[in-house]
Amino acid sequence: MSPESPSKTTLPGSRVFTTTLWSVVRLAGQGEGTEAGQALEKLCRVYWYPLYAYARRSGHDIEQARDHTQSFFAHILSNQFIAKADESRGRFRSYLLKSFARFMRDERDRSHAAMRGGGVEHLSLDAEEAEARYRFEPVDELDAEKIFERRWAVTLIERALARLETEFKDSGKVREFTEMQPFLLGEGGEATCAALAERLRVKPGAARVALHRLRQRYQELCRDEVAQTVTSPEDLEDELQHLRRVLSS
Repeated sequence: MSPESPSKTTLPGSRVFTTTLWSVVRLAGQGEGTEAGQALEKLCRVYWYPLYAYARRSGHDIEQARDHTQSFFAHILSNQFIAKADESRGRFRSYLLKSFARFMRDERDRSHAAMRGGGVEHLSLDAEEAEARYRFEPVDELDAEKIFERRWAVTLIERALARLETEFKDSGKVREFTEMQPFLLGEGGEATCAALAERLRVKPGAARVALHRLRQRYQELCRDEVAQTVTSPEDLEDELQHLRRVLSS
């Protein structure tokens, strides 16, 4: 997501504030069939790396960070976490981080065997991949909470970009997306449009329109991803501003 404000266009059908991370947790807690449980597990797979990075930056070694993160998501996938989830608290990002920090503090008083016992199924996480990603994190610039917030923000953007790419693939426009993606976050001047027109083999005016539509749709998808993590329009605007600050810092 660029530092500029996303388009305020409401997405058709408006999943916003209906199908959110909170609603996934709520439905899973109510035992609403296997789909809710699968959605919750998918949620865990998407957002586990920001928490892993938080654990590492908090001073835990690779094995400890992996164990904490896996155990926490096993906790999420059980009714212990779901029963206590309170969407009135607003931002899912904040709730998840506070819950994880408290979980790690509590875990110091328990044995790993007890934490992983009780027949709870564990989410398989790729610790090697996580550590490979963590090696590229800034060493001194970000504390544990800031690194979590930045990874959370980047995850939302990556999800929006993946959705955008999928839309182009489904429309049979893979080449168009590949050629335009390098210009997605850059300037939109004449030189940019001329370079893009040459890549697409179209007139500069057509390239300008295509790039504008690409950027507009990307902003809409970014906005939609953020909207799924909050519970009200007011929280959405605040969260968008917060994430823009995180990404620009």
